[in-house]
Amino acid sequence: MRFEGVYTPIITPYLDDYSVDWEGFERVVEHLVESGVHGIITAGTTGEYYAQSREERLALMKRTKELVSGRVPVIAGVGALRTEDAEDYARAAQKAGVDAVLLGAPYYAMPTERELVRHALSVDRAADLPVMLYNFPSRTGVNMGREFLDRVGRSGNFCAIKEASGDPTRLHMLAREYPHIQVSCGMDDQALEFFAWGARSWVCGASNFLPREHIALWRACVVDNDFEEGRRLMKAFLPLLELMEGGGKFVQNIKHGCLLEGMPAGPPRKPLRGLTKEEKRELATIRRTLKAAFTTATGQANGDIQTEGRGRHVAAGNA
Repeated sequence: MRFEGVYTPIITPYLDDYSVDWEGFERVVEHLVESGVHGIITAGTTGEYYAQSREERLALMKRTKELVSGRVPVIAGVGALRTEDAEDYARAAQKAGVDAVLLGAPYYAMPTERELVRHALSVDRAADLPVMLYNFPSRTGVNMGREFLDRVGRSGNFCAIKEASGDPTRLHMLAREYPHIQVSCGMDDQALEFFAWGARSWVCGASNFLPREHIALWRACVVDNDFEEGRRLMKAFLPLLELMEGGGKFVQNIKHGCLLEGMPAGPPRKPLRGLTKEEKRELATIRRTLKAAFTTATGQANGDIQTEGRGRHVAAGNA
């Protein structure tokens, strides 16, 4: 599978009693597809999978695939602490007909690279689907290093990695030594660097509420190869991305951003709590400034930002 474009790890809207807002979820899916995102990821950390029951995760996976109805690829997060649970989610993803799975290291357990290899290969055998790895050592405690990549790279299913270490030398290493594993930007405030090093996809939580702006930046760098324009747009993005990556309230900011756009989101599930009034004001100001800067930089109103190019990906199958 070729990953090209902006992939949104979709939020899970909740009602005031913290139950899933299924009508709201349908609205979010339609909004993202209509806005031109290139794929939707269900059961990512932005979707708060860690705070959901198995039944909820499976139902959201199935419903996402039904709502998208083949218009863009659907990727299912199958991360879990237990290998057996990750295998179970992978089998469910295959049954639901998703196009690929997203797999990170089990959190807290801190497996060695060889143990992590066995974990990943077990999940691969359970589903036999394209896999986007997710390297996020600040949350899992382990890096997907060379030994791991050498071993799993022998399977053609491991075709991409969402790199969220924040370490530029990792980006250089992946681009230079593992050209057969597509690098996807997973560190939003380094998007320009990822695109300069050949990344052609971006998994970005804030595209839940600013999809067209994310697509415009991706398009400038990846499709048009116009890094002068890319730098202008990135300058407009940086205050938001720095807030998202460094503020410690990633999910809360995304959910409130959706509310500012008139989209259903609801509160984050416990143990997380919503933003304070001051934090809401800060996000609203940054969002408003970003939108104005994009209008100035592109010469287009936000609703008119060019988002063509979604059909450039290969929807399914190994390539």
